[in-house]
Amino acid sequence: MKRRYFFSSLTRISGLSETPFSVEPLARRHWETGDYVVGEVASSPGGAARVELPSGRMVEVVEGDLVVGAFGVRYATLEAVGGWQNIGFDRRMEALTSAGLFGRSTSRSTLLPALLTLDYRGHATRGGEKVTMRTSVPPVPERGFAIPTVLLVGTSMSAGKTTTAKVVIRLLREAGLSCVGAKLTGAGRYRDILAMGDAGAEHILDFVDAGLPSTVVPESEYRGALRGLLSRIAATEADVLVAEVGASPLEPYNGQAAIEELGEHVRCTILSASDPYAVTGVISAFGKRPDLVTGLATSTRAGTELVRKLSGIPALNVLDRESFPQIRTILDRTLALREVALS
Repeated sequence: MKRRYFFSSLTRISGLSETPFSVEPLARRHWETGDYVVGEVASSPGGAARVELPSGRMVEVVEGDLVVGAFGVRYATLEAVGGWQNIGFDRRMEALTSAGLFGRSTSRSTLLPALLTLDYRGHATRGGEKVTMRTSVPPVPERGFAIPTVLLVGTSMSAGKTTTAKVVIRLLREAGLSCVGAKLTGAGRYRDILAMGDAGAEHILDFVDAGLPSTVVPESEYRGALRGLLSRIAATEADVLVAEVGASPLEPYNGQAAIEELGEHVRCTILSASDPYAVTGVISAFGKRPDLVTGLATSTRAGTELVRKLSGIPALNVLDRESFPQIRTILDRTLALREVALS
C-alpha cells in the first residue's frame, strides 16, 4: 500500500505535493539547512501532534505517519533551541516548529509541551538531486525597493507583533491604501502572514518565499535572500509595507540586518513589548526609539502609564478600539498618508 505523506507548510514553495519525488537517505556530509527531508513519526505528545499544512490548516499526525519538512535552526527565547546539526547518530529528530522545521533540540522551556519526534527516513530527491528550499525559489528580477514601511519589532517572541500588524493593516486599508504584509525574520510558520492577509493585506510574503526555513543563517546568506524578497515586494507596487521582524532585533535571527536593508524606507517603527521595563532595555541596546509601543505591556492602563513614565513614548493597547484614532494619527504623521493616497 502506498503510504501517504503529510506536507508541512515549509514545503509550500516546493511543489513536492504535486510532483513525484523519491526518498533517499543521504550521508550526513551532504546535509544542509533548507534540505527537504522525510521523517516518520516516532512518538507524538498525547498520542497525536499537529502539523501546519501548506494551506495553513493544522492536521493531527500519529506514530508511523510520514511528514515532509526541512532542516533548519531555531533559537527561541521562550520555547526551544536546536537545529539539524544536533541530530545524533540515531538520526532521530524533532519538529522544532509545527511548520516542519526539523532538527534536534538542545534547550527547551519547561512550559513547552513535548516536541513531535521523528526518525529521519531520507531526503526528498528528483533525478538524483536533493530538493531544497533555495532551489525551489524561482529567479527574481532585481528591483529597487522604495516602499514606505511600517516596521514591527518586539522585545521578544510572542510580544504582540502580529496582533499589532493586523490592526495597522486594517487601518491602512480603511485609509484606501494597498498593503503588503511580510515577516522578514523568525522561524517558519505560515499562520502569521496568513493573519495579515485576513486583515486586508493584498500580498503576503515571508522568508520562506526566499528559501529559508528560519533566518538563523549566516548574515551574508540572509542578506542575499532578503534582497530577493524585497525585489518581490517592490514588484507589488503597494503603497505601504507592514514588515514584522520576528523575535527581537538583537537575537540571532538577523533582525538587525533586516532593519539595515530596509534603511531609510522605514517611516514608522512600532515596538511590541512583553513588559514595560523591557521597552527601555531594547531602546538602550538597539539605539533607536520607536514611534509607538504596543503588545502585552499595554494590556492595562497601569502598563501603558508605566511605559510612558519609563520611556516617554506613546503606549497604546491595539485591542482597544478607542486607541484607533491615536494610532491613525501616528501613521498619518510618520507615513504622510495624505501624500501617499494622492500619489
